[in-house]
Amino acid sequence: MKYLLLLLVVLLIIWALKRGRSANKANPPQKTDAQTPSEMVTCTHCGIHLPSEEAVSGQKGFYCSTEHRTAAQDRNPG
Repeated sequence: MKYLLLLLVVLLIIWALKRGRSANKANPPQKTDAQTPSEMVTCTHCGIHLPSEEAVSGQKGFYCSTEHRTAAQDRNPG
């Protein structure tokens, strides 16, 4: 009788594990904004690549900082 009870417990554990795995396959995790790629731009002054939302816009392109935007405009007036 104790072996039958032990077999029942083992089968119950195996069933629960399989059910948990199949539920994970049916509902994959959703993508968040942190996982979506962003457009990359190049700093016109130094050439570093950075995400477009972090870039500073200028008259001649994108820059990695306001200092580089100012330096590029001072270097090439007009």
